[in-house]
Amino acid sequence: MELIAAFVGVLLLCLVVPLVWLAVRRVRLMRNGGVDLCLRRRFAVTDWHFGVGRYEGERFAWYRLTSFRIGATVVMDRADLEIVDRRPPHRSEEFAIPMAVEVLRCRGRDAAGRGIDVELAMSAGVRTGFMAWLESTPPGQGHGYREAS
Repeated sequence: MELIAAFVGVLLLCLVVPLVWLAVRRVRLMRNGGVDLCLRRRFAVTDWHFGVGRYEGERFAWYRLTSFRIGATVVMDRADLEIVDRRPPHRSEEFAIPMAVEVLRCRGRDAAGRGIDVELAMSAGVRTGFMAWLESTPPGQGHGYREAS
């Protein structure tokens, strides 16, 4: 009986420790200027992932909510980031991105200099902050937004 209790205790510990890590990580990201938004790289409905976005100087970093990694999952430099399309969420996406009022398709470069295309689904307040951050580039550098053709 003691062996079963010890096994159950170890099993619960193995389940609780990762959940506590994810909760503490999210709280720390949000306290340091994070915003909730969803991101997807492969443009299929089921590929949306919840996460926390942070403005880190000239970089926008996105941390996947269910990831155990310490660093950001996606990092894009403001100088290389441009919005190529904006749209409301499709009806088929509403279950995956419930808080979103707008989806921005962005193109930029990752930390290794490779081209990256992502879609960011965000609420109205997050969109306002993102656009302000993107458009506040120093004089002589583009503002990061061009109209879709």
